[in-house]
Amino acid sequence: MRGTEPDPPQPVRKPEEPADPTGSPWPMGHRLADRTQANHATVHALLAAGHSRRSIQGQLGMTYRTVKLLADATTPEDLFQGQWQGRPSVLDEYRPYLDDRWNQGCTNAWKAWEEIVPLGYKGSYQRVRAYFRTKRLSADPVTAPPPAPRTVADWILRHPDFLSDGEQLRLKAVLAHCPELEALTGHVRSFAQILTERQGQRLPEWLDAVHQDNLPGLHTLAAGVDRDRDAVIAGLTLPWNSGVVEGHVNRIKMLKRQMFGRAGFALLRKRVLLAP
Repeated sequence: MRGTEPDPPQPVRKPEEPADPTGSPWPMGHRLADRTQANHATVHALLAAGHSRRSIQGQLGMTYRTVKLLADATTPEDLFQGQWQGRPSVLDEYRPYLDDRWNQGCTNAWKAWEEIVPLGYKGSYQRVRAYFRTKRLSADPVTAPPPAPRTVADWILRHPDFLSDGEQLRLKAVLAHCPELEALTGHVRSFAQILTERQGQRLPEWLDAVHQDNLPGLHTLAAGVDRDRDAVIAGLTLPWNSGVVEGHVNRIKMLKRQMFGRAGFALLRKRVLLAP
């Protein structure tokens, strides 16, 4: 007798964003915001029933200032604009990345939340959903200002470990829009690793990789390095260098500049010999 076949596994459904027919910009999913909204409704209901503010203060166990604040606010959105906007949030560091993803056409809050969690985001999905919801309700499109070229160059030249999470997110968004800049970043970081870790044997491989990409600005640097390839490889491999000699040359130049051309070679010679 043939056994019954097991039911196929059901796909995991992503939580759907509930539609709010009121179109309220209140930050949904935030516990303190929801409690404030509930208190606002309770205070106005008691006022409509004929209770005084002092009576509401005793019934709800609130301070008179809180009751007055809730009573004077026509809608909960007035409280939101006055108290919530401008406060720091765990989402602030990831807003530029979310703005870039929104501009790229990613309007799914769940997908955006899944992208920023591996990047270090510790907040809840509801915060991301509320942020995307404000974008949908906004009449003006929200766009992230592009970083300055000097800022992007600083991100590329610094070691990735010295970049904050926000800087790494913004750099990732910039590189996603420019394949040439992404290739340049890879070459720059590879060359920095060769220099700092003294891996001169990797230099020919790096030069070949640079010549294969259409990066004219980097080709100029590669051509200059290639002309003295053996010397550069030796400098990045052997333990000897001309650092001591270059240090004495710089010291002599410094002493010469200190005299501003007001003395001859004899004085310069004495200063070089006698200076520590």
